[in-house]
Amino acid sequence: MIQLAAPDFSAGLASALEALEAPRVDIPVIQPAEPFLDMAGEDLRRRIFLTESETGESLCLRPEFTIPVCSAHIAQSVATPRRYSYLGQVFRQRREGGNEFYQAGVEDLGEPDEARADARALSEARALIAQFVPGADLSIILGDQSVFEAVVAGLGLPAGWQKRLVHAFGNAQALEAMMARLASPDSAARPDPSVAGFLATEDVAGLEAHIEQVMQETGYSTHASRSPAEIAARLIGKQSLDSTRLSAASLDALKAFLALDVPLDRAASALAGFAREAGLDISGAQQAFKARLDALSERGEDLGAIHWRAAFGRPLDYYTGLVFEVSAGSNNLVLAGGGRYDRMMTLLGAREPIPAVGFSLWLDRIETVRAGK
Repeated sequence: MIQLAAPDFSAGLASALEALEAPRVDIPVIQPAEPFLDMAGEDLRRRIFLTESETGESLCLRPEFTIPVCSAHIAQSVATPRRYSYLGQVFRQRREGGNEFYQAGVEDLGEPDEARADARALSEARALIAQFVPGADLSIILGDQSVFEAVVAGLGLPAGWQKRLVHAFGNAQALEAMMARLASPDSAARPDPSVAGFLATEDVAGLEAHIEQVMQETGYSTHASRSPAEIAARLIGKQSLDSTRLSAASLDALKAFLALDVPLDRAASALAGFAREAGLDISGAQQAFKARLDALSERGEDLGAIHWRAAFGRPLDYYTGLVFEVSAGSNNLVLAGGGRYDRMMTLLGAREPIPAVGFSLWLDRIETVRAGK
């Protein structure tokens, strides 16, 4: 088999990564598919190369490094804080470029000072790009899912709608569609007439009894499928979401937040002004946001050269806070991207929550910019 050669600057990049106090870790190319299918998000899920073992286990070619690096850390029961670097091939379908390419990066696990860890991740990614693409005009954009979550929670929406909106963060088209539904609930989304009365009177017991009767009459086993109580809870939840309407003031506040787009040195004041105007208490998110700005300044980063866009997210479901990308070149190629993913460690099996942040570098894109293309 002819193997894709690593770019000529790979050895230097590997040394630079290890110099960041992040020892290199080797990750097998063949990976269990389930963690990626569960946590990576729709954008990556549909581009994974899947296969199956002789025992029927779903496997895939390694589509990225973050999930397997974190899984390996948990399996080895290593103490934290701990940093890892990696450099190797990943395999996934892409709209542009090859389906087999090299990525490198750092995962920073267990650092309790989240603001400093966030700042370090962004700063290291920028510095590495500057080192291996010298003289390039870099564009850095930053978003924060935790701030968006605080705004959505402050609007008082049902938990189900909050979850939907947060899941769509960073997808402008999906968010726009959801806000349109919240502005004008879908009158066509009426429940089946046979259950409408139970839902209208909030007769949970009657709804469960009706569902159980229908299941018995149609031959559905309550053991082999969802129970009547589970089905009733889902119907009630769906009815609540379908009938929820966001007030004009709240809708305007959400739109105003998503429209915020300023240099990072003006971001704290812009966020404070938005919260004051909207009448929302998001002080916890504001404090964490400001702490990260201070940590970036302490590292010598030019906040005026970084842009904060409130609606900016990245197409991976596991992010929970900071997200960022570093771009360069005539086509503004994304050369580095990363963010915070605190919830993922427990979902992968960690016994206790482990704060985590990291970044990846796309080596083929770096090579393109280095070549002046």
